[in-house]
Amino acid sequence: MDSLINAAARALAAGDSIGALKRVALRNDAPAMALRGIAMAQLGDFARAKALLRGAVRAFGPLEAVACARCVVAEAEAALASRDLAWPGKALGDAAATLAAHGDHANAAYARFLQARRLLLIGRIDEAARMLAKLDPSSVPPAARALYELVLAGVEMRRLRARAARAALARATDAASEARVPALMAEVEAALRALNLPAARSVAKGAERLLSCEEVEDLLGSRALIVDACRRAVGRRGKVVALARRPVLFALARVLAEAWPLDASRAALIAGAFRLKVADESLRARLRVEIGRLRRLLLPLADVVATGRGFVLLPRAGAEVLVLALPVDGEGAAVLALLGDGEPWSTSALALALGRSQRTVQRSLEALMAAGKVQAIGSGRARRWALRQLPGFATSLLLPASLPID
Repeated sequence: MDSLINAAARALAAGDSIGALKRVALRNDAPAMALRGIAMAQLGDFARAKALLRGAVRAFGPLEAVACARCVVAEAEAALASRDLAWPGKALGDAAATLAAHGDHANAAYARFLQARRLLLIGRIDEAARMLAKLDPSSVPPAARALYELVLAGVEMRRLRARAARAALARATDAASEARVPALMAEVEAALRALNLPAARSVAKGAERLLSCEEVEDLLGSRALIVDACRRAVGRRGKVVALARRPVLFALARVLAEAWPLDASRAALIAGAFRLKVADESLRARLRVEIGRLRRLLLPLADVVATGRGFVLLPRAGAEVLVLALPVDGEGAAVLALLGDGEPWSTSALALALGRSQRTVQRSLEALMAAGKVQAIGSGRARRWALRQLPGFATSLLLPASLPID
């Protein structure tokens, strides 16, 4: 490569996008197009960046396999930054394999980091963790090492291992400082701020309290019987009953837990589970059936006993009962959590990350926009959604993940 290409590459590595563009802005050869694409991605013009990188792949041609693979990796990074989660992950895996086969192990590892980050964003936490476990961050440049630690911190936060996440972010801070890339340092600082925000609410004996990530981690390791409204499960010290696919049973469990140590009336249980205020005999009969199903599922953890006015939850071994709830209420809480990373998201990306239909996500976004919490950017297929202001809570509990005690 010539001196201008080398200078532009060094500028990009230091985060100086404008300086890189000054050197290659008027050139249309393949290396210049690739560098311009990376620079445009750093400046936030992701559509232009992806177009330039695809043009660079065509210009390099099939004989330049390593250069093409590097462009694919750069395009994948731009896609993730723009929350284009439907971008084909197989292409990124093929690019990583090509780079590794040609001895470019640093860029191959970076591609694997990006694969893990995509898995994290769409809620496939265990897969992301397994991929990270196979990688060695010590052999990559500081910027890539910071990305590795950021993804690892995200995995630990989703698993509610706050102390491990904090240690990973400390290592990410050191790596970002060594890399001296301002955007990377800002991303690490934002992750640290999110970790320090309230992550959940505990509801016990009629009292509510905001919890930090560390407090949630301690709570999950305690003797308490926890009705987890974040992941729709009931658990205690390693024993978990998942109720994500049993919404009626989970609603009954939550009403019983919120009433504990007192009993919950039949009217309250019917209203909570069936969303009806008037209870007739058919609903009472259905309530008895659903309580019987819940009793069988919770048998290792607690008993559900009938009382004169309703039912009461009796945990094993005299444990306390509490509800672990979202920091904010409402159907759009999970959508707000994803938008809380500060990036504009498409409806399709939100649906993919949440495991919901696009229409369900659209209804949540419309309600949030009417409440003045989110705003739409663009129109048609280019429309993206962003928060009007950053939330005052952490997102780790709101994003899809399995319970850490599964």
